[in-house]
Amino acid sequence: MKNTENTENTDEREKDDREEREPDNDTENTSEEPDRVPAAEALRNAVQELSQLLGRDPEAVSALKPTDAGWTAKVEFVEIERIPETTSVLASYEVALSPDGQLLGYERGKRYTRAQVDDQNGR
Repeated sequence: MKNTENTENTDEREKDDREEREPDNDTENTSEEPDRVPAAEALRNAVQELSQLLGRDPEAVSALKPTDAGWTAKVEFVEIERIPETTSVLASYEVALSPDGQLLGYERGKRYTRAQVDDQNGR
């Protein structure tokens, strides 16, 4: 009988050890937040959706940052084409995206000519 008791105790200890090492699947990632899409996918979504809304193709993407609410991006668009091209007017749009890459909103920031160079303060 003693041998059977030792085997049962060993089995219980091994089970306890496994439970301590293995994460509890019931408590794992219970938040309802969607997974964050990769940066490239968020960028594609920002450009595609904003292009559709503005009816123009983007000139450049100047920033993309993850935030607590998802992503923010700055996308540059030509607003007024002129000849010579250095006098064309561009605008920088700040775009807010959800963690899954959906457009939440956008706002036009500064407008500038293509030939304009930012000073050290970004103006």
